[in-house]
Amino acid sequence: MGRWTDRLAELGIPLPEVVKPVASYVPAVRTGSLVFTAGQVPMVAGEPAGLGKVGAEVSAEEAQQYARICALNALAAVDSLVGLDSIVRVVKVVGFVASAEGFTGQPGVVNGASELLGEVFGEAGQHARSAVGVAELPLGVPVEVELVVEVE
Repeated sequence: MGRWTDRLAELGIPLPEVVKPVASYVPAVRTGSLVFTAGQVPMVAGEPAGLGKVGAEVSAEEAQQYARICALNALAAVDSLVGLDSIVRVVKVVGFVASAEGFTGQPGVVNGASELLGEVFGEAGQHARSAVGVAELPLGVPVEVELVVEVE
């Protein structure tokens, strides 16, 4: 094991299997020292963990937990390509939140992903970020997260 896989074990957080793409793309791509993940939705054991729009069928607190699942799925995608322990730092997080009309708490929702990355990577988990409200997401899920990480 290595630094980050040991840290996940220490936190009691299992890394999930890579979510199979639902269309024509790959889970992660490396170019130079960067790995870009595809947008990851909150899939658990092949099924969406939740459905609906945040601020309507899904609370902001529930959505924050879904964002955490998305971030774990993104880490699994990185792990499948280059190995989790090759991560030097998290560079950027982009979070999309399927938002009910009037919902403006997207940053708080995407904190679920950011906070997980901070727990796992500490200072190396500090990142730039965008949190965007959208009308709909694939499969009707409430949150989607993508990562850009620097690797060795």
